[in-house]
This record gives sequence, structure tokens and C-alpha cells, in this order.
Amino acid sequence: MQTSNRTARTAGILFLLTFASAIAGAALYAPLLTDPNYLAGPGADTRILLGAVCELALIVTNIGTAVVLFPVLRRYSETAAVGYVAARIMECALIAFGILSVLTVVTLRQTGGADAGQYLPVARALVTVHDWTFLLGPGFVVGIGNGLLLGFLMYRSHLVPRPMALFGLVGGPLMSLSGIAVLFGAYEQSSVPSALATLPEIIWEASLGIYLTVVGFRRPRETAADLAADVDSRQQAA
Repeated sequence: MQTSNRTARTAGILFLLTFASAIAGAALYAPLLTDPNYLAGPGADTRILLGAVCELALIVTNIGTAVVLFPVLRRYSETAAVGYVAARIMECALIAFGILSVLTVVTLRQTGGADAGQYLPVARALVTVHDWTFLLGPGFVVGIGNGLLLGFLMYRSHLVPRPMALFGLVGGPLMSLSGIAVLFGAYEQSSVPSALATLPEIIWEASLGIYLTVVGFRRPRETAADLAADVDSRQQAA
């Protein structure tokens, strides 16, 4: 039980760190992502580089949540648990691609000198690449992995209160569908409809991180493997 609680609290802390690093990274990136003439201006390169470090921390903590939870979750559905790990890895790959695009803009500004302005179209294209990676990673894949798959596993296992897990089961697909809607131009990613569609998933991830950190796992539902092992141990004792 002590080991289980240690695992739960480690996962909870990692979830909370994903929130902190993601928010910090987005805030630090703001000058580059919002200023179309960033390349020709005074720049805020140190701030952007710190944002990249925050997103690297986000990658580490994202994968950390999957690695820490996998041995526990696989007992309830190994297929879904592997799918959750795969979704986390895919999300992080897209985040890493976005980091590379942002760092390339910084390099163009630093090496371009007085002629940096001629690279503005390239810089804007790289910022667009970052926006698409954000939509497809944190905006779509997260809904499948952290929302649907992790919500299903937590709901099935009773490791957290079931009403909480429902936020993942409902909010994850809603978030992914919203990402598809943005993809086809139904509304902007920063619009009110997008924010409303994302809110249940945010509640799910935040509540999960807090719950696991403060409370830990609830008493898990016994799996078929647990019952079989218990029967075997009783037979051997007899």
C-alpha cells in the first residue's frame, strides 16, 4: 500500500508540473508568437529560450506520468495502458517539433543581423508550424490519451472517484473534436467555443493531479489476475 501511495503521489506531482511548465512556456513564448515582426525587432531571445526549457520540462513530466502509471494501469487493461503511453509519446514528439520551430526563429534573428527582415516570411511560417503542432499535440492527442484512455482506465479501476474520471471520458473526446473543428476552420483555437470544449479536460487533469498528490489511490478494484493469484495462494497454503 505504501508503494502504491508513493506511485500515486509521484504521478500527481508530475501532473501538476505539466501544468506549471506548459503555462510558463506559453507565457514566455508570447512575444515571438504574437508579434509578426519579431525577427526585425529588438527581440526577447532569452525569454524565448527559457520558454523552450519549460517545454522540455513539459516533455519530461508528460512522459513521466505515463511511465509511472503504466505498471498500475496495465492490470486493468494492458491495451489501453499501452495506448496511453503511446499517446503521451506522440504528444511529446509534436511538442518537440514545435520547440525546434521556435528555436529556429531565434537563430534566424540572431544570425540575420541587419538583413534579418528578409527572413520574415520564413519566421512566420515557422510560427505557423508551432501553432499546428500545438493544435495536433496538446489540442488533439491529449484528448485521446489523457482524456479518453486515462479516464477509462481510472474509471474502470476505481483508483480515483468515478465522477472525476467521467470528466476525462467526456472531456477528452470533446477536446479532440474541438481540435478537428479548429482544423476545418469552424472557429479559432483561442476562441470561446474552443475554451469551453477544453474546460472539462483541464478540470480532469488538474483534479487528478491534486487528488493523487493529496489523497493517493483509492482502494483499487480487484482484477481477474488478483483473484486468480489469491486462489492459487490459498490452494498452496492448504
